[in-house]
Amino acid sequence: MNEFLSSSPVSSASPRRENEFELLCALTGSELAPQRIERVANWNLSGLDWGEFLRLAERHGVLPLAARNLTEHARGLPPVIERLLRSLYDANLRRSLWFAAELARIMAQFESGQLRTVPYKGPVLAQSLYGDLGLRSFSDLDFLISPVDFERAREALAEIGYRPSADLTPDVERLWLRIGYERSFDCAAGKNLVELQWALLPRFYGVDLPVNDLLARADRTVVGACEVPCLSPEDSLLVLCLHAAKHLWARLIWISDIAGTLQSQTIDYALVASRARALGIARILGVSFWLVKKVLRAELPQPAEEMIAADRRVETLGGDFADRLVRGAAYDFESTEYFRLIWKLRERRGDRWRYLWRLVWTPGAGEVAAVRLPEALFPLYRVVRMGRLMRKLIWSRL
Repeated sequence: MNEFLSSSPVSSASPRRENEFELLCALTGSELAPQRIERVANWNLSGLDWGEFLRLAERHGVLPLAARNLTEHARGLPPVIERLLRSLYDANLRRSLWFAAELARIMAQFESGQLRTVPYKGPVLAQSLYGDLGLRSFSDLDFLISPVDFERAREALAEIGYRPSADLTPDVERLWLRIGYERSFDCAAGKNLVELQWALLPRFYGVDLPVNDLLARADRTVVGACEVPCLSPEDSLLVLCLHAAKHLWARLIWISDIAGTLQSQTIDYALVASRARALGIARILGVSFWLVKKVLRAELPQPAEEMIAADRRVETLGGDFADRLVRGAAYDFESTEYFRLIWKLRERRGDRWRYLWRLVWTPGAGEVAAVRLPEALFPLYRVVRMGRLMRKLIWSRL
C-alpha cells in the first residue's frame, strides 16, 4: 500500500499508524497471493505497536483473519503475541459455531412453518467466502423476509424464545413495516441476536431492490452440516456493495467481503452491471471495486475494472473514502455531511432527487420515538421529520 499512501492525503498520517494499518491490509484476505505472503513474512515486526494493531484489527472486523494469517506467515512473531492471536481466533470460532447452530435451529423453525427466508451475512458469508466460520466475526443473524410474512416470522421466533428488542404498539408496528426495514430480536443468550429485514436499506436511500426478488433468485449452500438458502452470487455482490456504501466503507471487513466475492464466486458480470444500472448504483459498485483494488491490492476481474473506468467520479470518491478509512474517521450517520456523501454516490440526477425527497419526508425511528401520535395522525410524522432535519442543519452551521 506504500504507493497508494505516498500519492494520497493519507501520507499525512503518523508513520507508526500507517505501519499498523498497512500490515492489517496485507493480512486481510482468506487466500493470500504468494507476493502478499512474502511481504508478510518479511515484515519488520520489531517496531509494531501491538496494542494499536489489535485495536485496529478489532475496529475493522478483521481480527480473526489477521490472527490466522500472522500466525501462519509472519516470521519473528513474539511468542506472547502468537498465543494471544491464537486465543482470539479460537474465541471467535466458538462464538461463530454457536451462531451456526442457532442458524440451523431458526431455519428449521421457519421451514416447519413454510416461511420463505434467506439468511445472509453472518455464518453464511463466513463459510462461502472464507471457508472457515472462525475467520469472520459477526454479532447477529440476519434474515431477509417478505414483509407480508413478518408477523408469522415473529411468532415463529417467539416459539423458540426470541422477543423483539423494542416493544412497539400494533399501530406503530404496522407503520414501521411501511417505512422501516428491519426489526431486532433478543433471547436469553443476549440482545439483538437476530434481525428480520424486509428491505435492504431504509426507504429514504431510494434503492428499491425488492426482497421478494432476492428470495425468488436464492440458491442453496451448506453451513456446518445444515443446508440453507443463500443469495445468488450476483445478488450477494450487489447487497455487499450496498451495505458497505451505507456505512461509507468505514471498515476493512466490508471491503474484504467484496474482494472475497469477486475472487471466489462464479459471477455473471453482465447481469450484475445490468441490475446495478437499473437500480442506479453503478457508481457504488465502482467505488467498492476501486477500494478493493487500491486498499487491499487485490486483482480485479476485467468487468470490475470496466465499471471503475466507466465513471470518472469513482477514483475521486474512492480516494476520499480510502483516506478516511486509513485515518479512522468517524461518521455521524445522522449528519448533513453523511447525507451529502450518499448524494454524491448516486450517478443519476433522478435518483439523487428521489433520495433527497425521501430523506426529507420519510419518518424514521427517531421521529416515532420523539413524538407519540395516534394512528390517524401518523402522516404528521413527516412534519416531525422535516423539523428534526432542519434543526440538524441549523446546528451543523453553528
